[in-house]
Amino acid sequence: MKITKDEVKYVANLARLNLTEAEAERLQTEMADIIAFADTLSNLDTEGIEPTNHAIRVENVLREDENRPSYDRDALLNCAPAKQAGCYSVPKVVE
Repeated sequence: MKITKDEVKYVANLARLNLTEAEAERLQTEMADIIAFADTLSNLDTEGIEPTNHAIRVENVLREDENRPSYDRDALLNCAPAKQAGCYSVPKVVE
């Protein structure tokens, strides 16, 4: 597929890029090569190949939920320089 310089400038404008004439000519060739490569992919025989949305198998790697004891709140609050209503009290940092 032939890409015109106007199409390159249009795409560059969409991407908010300012191109020189030399850059536009270079990108014209590169964009044509990219589209030609994509066209070759459309010629591949994909009969019997199941569509995928990931190149590799995706597995859930999260651990199972299980109950276990937590830290003692009172013991943790004993180390706090200031506390209020069972929580750490810190200076206000946002106005």
